[in-house]
Amino acid sequence: MRIKSLLFALLFISVTSFLPSCTDEKEEFITDKLEDYMPLAPGKYITYRIDSLTFSSFGTITNTTKYQVKHIIDSRITDNLGRPSYRVYRFIRDSVDATSWTPAQPWINSGTYFITPLTDQVEVIEDNLRFIKLHLPIKDGFTWKGNNYLPANAYNSLFSFSNDDNENLTKWDFFYDGSPASFSYKGQNYTNVQTVEEADEEIGLPIGPSTTYAYKSRSVEKYAKNIGLVYREYELWDYQKPGANGSKTGFGITMWMIDHN
Repeated sequence: MRIKSLLFALLFISVTSFLPSCTDEKEEFITDKLEDYMPLAPGKYITYRIDSLTFSSFGTITNTTKYQVKHIIDSRITDNLGRPSYRVYRFIRDSVDATSWTPAQPWINSGTYFITPLTDQVEVIEDNLRFIKLHLPIKDGFTWKGNNYLPANAYNSLFSFSNDDNENLTKWDFFYDGSPASFSYKGQNYTNVQTVEEADEEIGLPIGPSTTYAYKSRSVEKYAKNIGLVYREYELWDYQKPGANGSKTGFGITMWMIDHN
């Protein structure tokens, strides 16, 4: 019996010596924190320049309006779901060219929205629309449904979109595109910027004399470490040419940070 037990012990040792070591081969993935890219504290503000795209004269004329918007975190509150959240005041004024002698216009209150940081994601609730802006883990290629809480036709009361990509935003897959890197836009330089790609679809562009249908769905956001959102492009529109003249319906904004504390 003693010899038999010894043989069994030797056999066990020889087998386990060939098994891979979980402790040695395990790699622990360390992700940046959500608050690294969306720091939240009462009194924090970011000022943006904005180019706003609209269509007038039954969609036959394209207009671009330039202005500034300041976002100021007011206080920590409880949202309508009972979760700790932050109320953000938004102020607007006309954009002033750096070479102009025209004095800056006063800020005008333009409403509020809410930012709710959770354990694994950050939600923004604006105009009763709820978006998942950031999600853990923060790494290249990670995907999530950022518009999962939106209704099927989020902008149906304002625009009559004909393509499904602009109508049903819940299908969009948000994902981190690359690692944090430098980014520049219109003379503004940003470092440690994480890009969140959201939508990039278009058909029939560029529009020409023979184009009868086109659309564009473009959405991307860029967050700088220890600052927050520094760039956003959000453009949704359809083009149709039922008669002699084509028309567009939809909207677009491009915004970039020019100041923060």
